[in-house]
Amino acid sequence: MENEEDVILTQEGFDKLEAELENLKTVERTAIAERIKIALGYGDLSENSEYDEAKNAQEENENKIIELENKIRHAKIIDNSEIDTKTVQIGNIVKVHDEEFDEDVTYTIVGSTEVDLKENKISNESPIGKALLGAKKNQVVEAEVPSGTLKFKILSIKK
Repeated sequence: MENEEDVILTQEGFDKLEAELENLKTVERTAIAERIKIALGYGDLSENSEYDEAKNAQEENENKIIELENKIRHAKIIDNSEIDTKTVQIGNIVKVHDEEFDEDVTYTIVGSTEVDLKENKISNESPIGKALLGAKKNQVVEAEVPSGTLKFKILSIKK
C-alpha cells in the first residue's frame, strides 16, 4: 500500500527530477549568485530592484530544490517487470474508445508529478485515470468529469 507521501514515478520521470535538481543546485545557483554579486555593485540596496529580483529568484530556486528533494526522497519507482497488462495500472498505455466523441484515444497512466497532457500522460488520481485503474480489456468504464460522465471502452492495455 502506498503512503500519501509516496510520489509514484516511472524510472524516466525519476531521472528527469534528478536532472532538474542537479541543474537547480549547480547552474541556477551559480547564475543567481552572480546576479546578486553584480546587483550589490550598484550600491544602495534600499532602491536596488536588480538586487531584490535576484534575491527573489534565489528564494524561488531554493524552494524548488527543497520540493524536488522531497519528491525524490518519497519516490516510489514503478518496476516495469511488475506491470502486467491484464488490468490497467500505473505505467500502462491504455487505448480506449471514447463513446461520446466516437474516437479512439491512447492514454499513459502516470503518477501525478509526470502528467503531460500534450502527450496524453494522465494521472492515476485524475477522474479518467481513476476510472481506468483496475479495468480490463473490453470493459466499459465511466469517468465523472466536470462536464459530466464520460464512457470509455478499453481496447488494449500495453506497457
